[in-house]
Amino acid sequence: MVTMERDDKGLTRRAVMVSAGAALLAPREAAALVQQKATEKWPEIQDFKERTPQLEPWLVKKFVIAAHANLKVTKEMLAEYPALLNAGWDWGSGDFERAIEGAGHMGNAEIAHFLLDNGARMNIFCGAMLGHLEFVKSAVDAYPSLLKSKGPHGLDLMHHARAGKAHSKHVLEWLEKHS
Repeated sequence: MVTMERDDKGLTRRAVMVSAGAALLAPREAAALVQQKATEKWPEIQDFKERTPQLEPWLVKKFVIAAHANLKVTKEMLAEYPALLNAGWDWGSGDFERAIEGAGHMGNAEIAHFLLDNGARMNIFCGAMLGHLEFVKSAVDAYPSLLKSKGPHGLDLMHHARAGKAHSKHVLEWLEKHS
């Protein structure tokens, strides 16, 4: 039985113990609590049933990191785990990144082409880095606000065009005229 002794701030021993217990929740329990609160707040949004097990987070993170600069490891990991191709890593605060985006902002055309050849989803940022001016123009014509859009790590289209160096210089020039 827990006694209800009060300290000099008026807190009960039980209140302190309950608070301490909540602070020690395991990450999965904390996530489940957040999910429960969100479900209560937005009951009209139903969860989809899981079809296959989720990828291990550490595996996704390593793949995204590898795709920034290491073609050999990127190829090996994708051969062993094909589901990594379009998996995204959350660096925090909504900063999501996929392997293709890591290659894109690093200017790594070789890795980007490898990923695209294997079915990765192209985006405007990678298109800018690879020098695909017509692709970038058509996307901006359809959605002009893309000129101000930010990719992973808050990097804009001009950053990606600069990362592509000589083969994307014409994209950078076009972006400079239209931004």
